[in-house]
Amino acid sequence: MTSQLFAICFNATQPSDLARFWSGVLGWESADGPDGAAILPPDSAGFRIRFLPGREPKTGRNRAHFDLTSTSPEDQRETVSRALELGGKHIDVGQLPEDGHVVLADPDGNEFCVIEPGNKFLADTGFIGALACDGTQEVGYFWSEALRWPLVWDQDQETAIQSPDGGTKITWGGPPVAPKAGTNRLYLELVLPAGADREAEADRLVSLGATRADAGEGDDARVLMLDPDGNEFSVRRHP
Repeated sequence: MTSQLFAICFNATQPSDLARFWSGVLGWESADGPDGAAILPPDSAGFRIRFLPGREPKTGRNRAHFDLTSTSPEDQRETVSRALELGGKHIDVGQLPEDGHVVLADPDGNEFCVIEPGNKFLADTGFIGALACDGTQEVGYFWSEALRWPLVWDQDQETAIQSPDGGTKITWGGPPVAPKAGTNRLYLELVLPAGADREAEADRLVSLGATRADAGEGDDARVLMLDPDGNEFSVRRHP
């Protein structure tokens, strides 16, 4: 039985503060848990966003960031203004003056973009149009098989997948992929269906190209793994 995407996790220096920021930007409900804070999607079929304690300083640009969508120029400006009021800031990652998207960072320095209206690629998604990742074509193929989400883009070594139910796309930009420096600040957390065999699922993911990061010594709740590009992810039991 295939794992499902349960959460996108942030390793955060101040988890509760970062949860409040993203709750305010997205309009999602907050939910504190025993090991960190979380915000819940308006659609129960979507993923949650979790904020977990992390002490490692940020080094370089994250390998993944959110692309937020806009329905109009006014809507884009309102999202940017709301993010700035909540503690975000403008940053320069090499974008051009004529680019229509706005590049920001949250209070913990994590990059995200507010995309201009009319973006056809994100037209069938939601407010979080994409989790945009640095990554190879191989890792896009891996995640398509791992989640059993179809490829919705596969061109010039750029790939994207989307749940059969729609919603946020996960994209990989292809080469060149910057070398990985330290533990990723953003990572995927998968959850097993009720009654599924965790070790059998871990073996399936390994057969697709993942490796175990915990040498078989994960805790009772989850298994820590790496995808083919070396990005951390976890597989946890059904909550």
